Parts: sequence; structure tokens; C-alpha cells
Amino acid sequence: MAVLLGIDTGGTYTDAVLLDTERGVVAAAKALTTKHDLVEGIYNAVKAALPSSAPRIQLVSLSSTLATNAIVEGKGSRVCVLLIGYDPAILDLAELRRVVNDDTLVFIEGGHTVTGEERAPLDVAGAQQAIERHAQSVDAFAISGYFSVLNPTHELQVKQLVRRLSRLPVTCGHELTTNLDAPRRALTAALNARLIPLLQQLILSVRRALASQGIHAPLMVVKGDGSLIKAEMALERPVETILSGPAASVIGARYLSNVENAFVIDIGGTTTDIGVLRNGRPVMNPEGAWVDSWHPMVEAISVHTTGLGGDSEIRLDEHNRLCVGPRRLIPLCFLAHQYPAILDVLRDQVERGMDRHRLNWAAGYFLLRGRPPRSEHNDIISAHEEIWKLLNRTPVSMLKLLSDAKYPLDYRRRLDELMKYELVVASGFTPTDAVHVLGQYRCGSVEAAQLGATLWGQRLGIGSREFCEQVVRQVIVQAGRAVIATTLAEEDNLVLSTEDRVGHLFIDRALGADNGGSFSVTLSMNRPLVGIGAPAATYLPSVAEQLHTRLCIPEHAEVASAIGAVAGRVVQTVRILIRPLEGGNAYRVHLPSGVRDFKRLGDAVACAKYSARRLARQRAHRAGADSVKTHTEVHEQSAAIGDQPGEKIYIESEVIATAVGSVRLRE
Repeated sequence: MAVLLGIDTGGTYTDAVLLDTERGVVAAAKALTTKHDLVEGIYNAVKAALPSSAPRIQLVSLSSTLATNAIVEGKGSRVCVLLIGYDPAILDLAELRRVVNDDTLVFIEGGHTVTGEERAPLDVAGAQQAIERHAQSVDAFAISGYFSVLNPTHELQVKQLVRRLSRLPVTCGHELTTNLDAPRRALTAALNARLIPLLQQLILSVRRALASQGIHAPLMVVKGDGSLIKAEMALERPVETILSGPAASVIGARYLSNVENAFVIDIGGTTTDIGVLRNGRPVMNPEGAWVDSWHPMVEAISVHTTGLGGDSEIRLDEHNRLCVGPRRLIPLCFLAHQYPAILDVLRDQVERGMDRHRLNWAAGYFLLRGRPPRSEHNDIISAHEEIWKLLNRTPVSMLKLLSDAKYPLDYRRRLDELMKYELVVASGFTPTDAVHVLGQYRCGSVEAAQLGATLWGQRLGIGSREFCEQVVRQVIVQAGRAVIATTLAEEDNLVLSTEDRVGHLFIDRALGADNGGSFSVTLSMNRPLVGIGAPAATYLPSVAEQLHTRLCIPEHAEVASAIGAVAGRVVQTVRILIRPLEGGNAYRVHLPSGVRDFKRLGDAVACAKYSARRLARQRAHRAGADSVKTHTEVHEQSAAIGDQPGEKIYIESEVIATAVGSVRLRE
């Protein structure tokens, strides 16, 4: 028997779960995610989850939004990128200059060819000069050599120089990926280097928070493919923790439901994430992770995300139709629970009626200052100082703010900019408020939710309960659309175009969103749905009914991601390429440490298999694995030549060794 602590930092809530390997979930708790300082939310969740007589915890595992959020928001430490043998013209293909300034982007002579031969000798003196010049002004170094995945010797030489001349973290491109796309490999190395100090700060803070609760167990981190890695190793490769949260969701859903083939729908407060289980394992994205417009070379699960959650904004689109999301608001029921004074404001707005003011759309909205500003926000605050002074840590009515403004539309535009950086947060009516009114969920102020619904009912000319039923129905429709979009993507990457009116009509008819017309549509899914997240039980039964499929909402579904954080295994994969040399009389093995040549293909394959297995096992043990098992595959590629069957020419082989093990627990 062992007791494990799983932690998941989501967009809205941070979850903590105590999991007994024999008895299952012992305790669970939620706390608000504190984006300005993730550790605060983690501390609150862990403290709430621990019983008065806490058992001895033997492992802690963390699923973190830090890497994903940092990339989306353009955060990160100062980095110097050393590019060996690169042509400056190709860098714009990977938008590397969005990550690094030109003055810390250094081009060094060297690099290799497609066969692994030196393209040019390494300019050691130039590399040393660049390192010494930037070591005092940056927080980390990234190194990427041209064709370094086929021969990493120049990268390794420069890495040794960085370690000799500075104490800063250093990342090599070939250590993160074996793919041949040089610009994207350079981008991946740069992003990884930027994230190292951030993750280091998070892990140190988490360890302090755990120690304050008497927890001194080993700390693991969830990677974007759902596997686990020791915190010490994650510090070297933080970019691999992109999409950590969605991966933990799918792993947790598999653990709780014991379903092998399904669509996993995680409805949170901010987003709905949909992943796919196939044969008991998460389906990976063959193109690697996508985060906003960034595309680093990182293995991650295939996840389809839509801005739809329990705390999504209710709004009208350009055709005056009800929509949900994508922006997250603080639900009125929660705001009033913390600030009861807003009830008087809402009562007054209801009494005045919605047809007496040109800004009636602003009724029911409140604003307050959000995250503490940092130095990089000074220019934004200065530009909007007039608004900033009117706001504080207590809610201010948006209707009053705009009514008193000389130019309300300009105020609204400037508020949107402040909200973009979360310097200002908004509160308004959400699906969470709707289910409070309908009696389906009670955790905050029902009166605040009812008053907000009444304001919307006045605006639309309908009753407040009818409005809330429409909101719930709209969430169901949008969730159903997201499930169908995921299904289409699984069917050979099909995408429903926004111009495809027929396709959208058929889908809406199948979901019951459009019941008019002379025909109806029925859709049946061949895989079940597994619903997780706190709002899943409210919305997903109707989605499954419309799509004529089975729904499983397992016990503890509301904290499935935190369970997934400790339910995963350690997985390390090593890929080694073999290619023929010119003339076909020898074969080159492209090892992570350099190249080796063999006259016989069999000898080259044997060398690659031995090296891949050994390295995969070493990495698995270092990542925190116990009882490691290794599986090796050889994929040979050849092409037919001539007219005779069986005639072919050898192109290359890829040897893949995968080491899998359970997590090593504290004795």
C-alpha cells in the first residue's frame, strides 16, 4: 500500500487528491487557481485535501499549466540562442525572432550535412566570445546546430563551452527532438531554455509549500504525452510539459472509467478539452504540440480545446443569438458570496429596468483589479491610468463606470486591453449562475444568480427561468459541436469549414439546436464518451443522448486530472537513424553522441538497437522509473526499382526503443 498526492493546476481551479494504491481516492479538494502565483492555489488545495492525521505520502506528482500559459502569454526568461551553421534567412519560418531579440541571436560557423559530415569547421573562438559576451545579461543558453540530429558533435562542444564559461542552464536541440526541421528545432530549444528558470522557480516554491505541510516525498511532473518525469529532469526539458493538464485528464479518465476506447471530455471552468483513448492509451498528435500559434517539436496528446466552460461569458453574437464563451468571467453567484454588497447594485439595476438606458448591455457586469502588475505592465497601466484609478480590489459596476464616462465606447475598448493581460477581471452571468437558478448546483449566492438572470430576461423579453434553460441548452449544443469536430478530426483529419452551411445545418439539427424545417438528422457515435470535470454531469448526459452513444461519468470525475497526475507511468523513447553512405558500401548510425560507420547493415542495426535500448533504460531510471521494461522496433524504408518484383533500394532504418516503468516510490 502507498499513498500518493496528485496536483493539477487548471485554468480555473487547482485540484489535489490523496490516492491510496489499494483503497483508491482518500481525500480530494479544490482551490481557485492563482495565475499570478500558481503556488498559492496549490498550497490552498493541498492544505484542504490533507486530513487532520495526514498519512505518510510517498510520491507527489504535479500537472502544471505553467509551460502552456508562459508560451501563450509570451513570458519567459532572457535567452541567448547560439545557431551553428544556420542561414539567417530561414529563421523567419519558425518565427524565432518572436522569442529572442536580434542582439541575443548569434550565428556561428559550423554545422553538418545531411550525411552527418562537417559542413564547416566549428568556430570555437566565435562561440567562446559570444558566450562570454552574453553570460552576464541572460538567464539561459540554447544551442541548435544545422543537421545536429544527424551529428550532434558541434552542439555538444558548444554546450561544454557554456558549462565551462558560465553557470547558466543550457539546452541543445538534438536532446529534445530527432526531427529534421532545423528552424522548428531551434525554436523548440529556445522555448525550452526560456522556460527553465520559470519551472525552477515553480518547483522550488511547490517543494516549500509541501514541506510546510510536512511532505518530503519525491516530486514528479506530468509531460504532454501523459507520462511522468522527475522534477529534476523536467527542469532540463520543461518544454515537454506543454499540454500537461489535458494529458493528465485523459490518463485520469482511463484510470477511473477503465474504458479503453472513448472520447474523453473534460469540462472545466474556462475550457472544454477533448482527448481520445485508443486501446487504453491517449492518442498522440502526429504533428506534435500546438499551443496557440506556436508549434514546437514536442510529443503531446491530440487534444481539441474550445473556450467553453462553467464560468464562460454569456453574450449575444452579431445576429443577436445567444452564445457561450470564449472569455471566462467570475460567476455572479461566487462574486456575491465574497462581496455581498453587489446584491444591492443588482437589485437596483433590476428595479430600474433594462429599457431605460442606452448601455443596458452592461447591467449585471462588474470589474475589479486582477493580478498584481509587473514591471512590463507599466506602459499598459500608464496608457489607461484614468480607468485604473477607478478600479480597486472590490467590484465596480460596469454600468456605472461607463455611464459616468465621457466616451463609453473608448472605455470599453481600453477595458478589453486591460482584461487581455488579466490586470482587470470581469464578473457577469455564466452557465454556473444558470444552474444555480435551476437548482442543479448550489455553491454560491442563488440570489445573485437569480438577479443576473432577471436582468438578461428583461433584455431578451423572456422569463428568467426560460433564459437559464436556454443557457444550459446552448452549452449542450456547443459541447456537442466540439465532440463532433473532434470526431471529424479523428476521421482522417477532416475539418468542417465555417463556410460549409450544409454541414453546420446537419450538425445543429442532429443536436436539436435547429428543430425547424422539413427534415431531421440523426447522428450515432461508435465510441462512448467519458465525462470528467465538475460540470460534466450537468451537460454531458444530453450530449450523449443527442449523439446516441453511451456516457460514463465515473466517481471522482471532478478531480480526474489530479488523479491522472499520479496514475501515469514513466516512459522514455530513443530514436536512432541508420542511412547508407554514398555508394551503398557502408551504413552510418546517427547516435546521440556522434556517428559510427559499419560495412554491414546487420551490424549497424545491432549497434543502433543496443545503444537505443541502453539509453532508453538509462533515461527511464533517471526520470524516476522502477521495474523498467524495454521494447524495440526497427522500421526499414526502401523503394521499388525496375520492373521486376522484389527489386528495391534501401533508403534508411529507424530504430525506436521505448522504456516503460512504474514510478519509484519513497521507501
